Amino acid sequence: MKFDFDTVVARKGTGCIKFDRRPELDPFWVADMDFVSAPPIIEALHKRVNHGVFGYAQAHRGLVDAIADYLKNRRHSILNPDHLIHLGGLVPALSLAARAFCGEGDELMTCTPVYPPFLGVHKDAGAKLLTVDHVFVNGRWEFDWDAMEKAVSAKTKIFLLCNPQNSLGRVYSKDEVIRLAHFCVKHDLVLVSDEIHCDLIFDETATAHFSALQLPSELAARSITLLSPSKTWNIAGLGYAFAIIPDDSIRRKFNAARGHTLAEINALSYYAAEAAYRDGEPWRQELISYLTGNRDELVRFINEECEALSIHAPEATYLAWIDARKLGVENPANFFEKEAGLFLSDGAFFGWPGWVRFNFGCPRSRMMEGLEKMKSAIAKF
Repeated sequence: MKFDFDTVVARKGTGCIKFDRRPELDPFWVADMDFVSAPPIIEALHKRVNHGVFGYAQAHRGLVDAIADYLKNRRHSILNPDHLIHLGGLVPALSLAARAFCGEGDELMTCTPVYPPFLGVHKDAGAKLLTVDHVFVNGRWEFDWDAMEKAVSAKTKIFLLCNPQNSLGRVYSKDEVIRLAHFCVKHDLVLVSDEIHCDLIFDETATAHFSALQLPSELAARSITLLSPSKTWNIAGLGYAFAIIPDDSIRRKFNAARGHTLAEINALSYYAAEAAYRDGEPWRQELISYLTGNRDELVRFINEECEALSIHAPEATYLAWIDARKLGVENPANFFEKEAGLFLSDGAFFGWPGWVRFNFGCPRSRMMEGLEKMKSAIAKF
């Protein structure tokens, strides 16, 4: 292995929310990793810092070219630069979409469990939230198409998709994404596809990512695709994402919703993003190999050594969605906080109480320490 994913880096006291929000707890919650970022990214940042001037910034040609190459090679899509919108983060983009296409009394639709901001951005538009649970069929999580048809209404304006799915770890198939796009066309919905985890798939042969960018043109015309290097290359704190919006009308409405609500994108983030897409692939490949080992050991440990807990192996992300309902406690995340000193993500915030999310994007030794604490707490209980 060329890169080091085993060394534990001290993060407490560095102002990171993962370790410093609740410094008395051992954190496995928020979705950032404990690995040093890829060397080309650090080198690009040093070079930009050495310039010494940090005025207002805009996307430079090198970044746009790197994004175009990335989209062509990894997402099998040709970039039209006119369709590209640079953003300071993906969550603000979800809010923009809600405000652009929903008004007072309209509905925003998504499927649960899902990343918590999906369940909150409707409030920014004064809209209502419409959720449908995923169902477990033939060994994997799927959309409940019948329930979705029953739930959607004339007031529903947009559908928020998370693919790969956070928190289930599903990578939706080509057929599923196309069927969802047809669902959106049928009901006059804008499909907003958050694909921030698309480069964190464990086996791209078995579960290839099908991007909304690859939809047939008549379906893609009703879509907004959101992407970012932040999760894959562990640069979330630098705040950069982008949207691809093929349709002129939808793009104009999206941009108009920005108003004066978003901060400038910082000068460093553009260069970090360029380096990630241009030179970060070798690091990403080794990261996936390491995370696969973590995933496999975590799944084995939870299912074999943690009584009352169970998990279905995720196909993507470094986030484990653990079923703790058989534990028999009202709030499993609170239980593991009090009994094991762990900071886990509470499933209730994703729409499913009784579950917890465990971040295994860390050195394996640290992951095992956290899992052993969970096992000990259950044994005492």
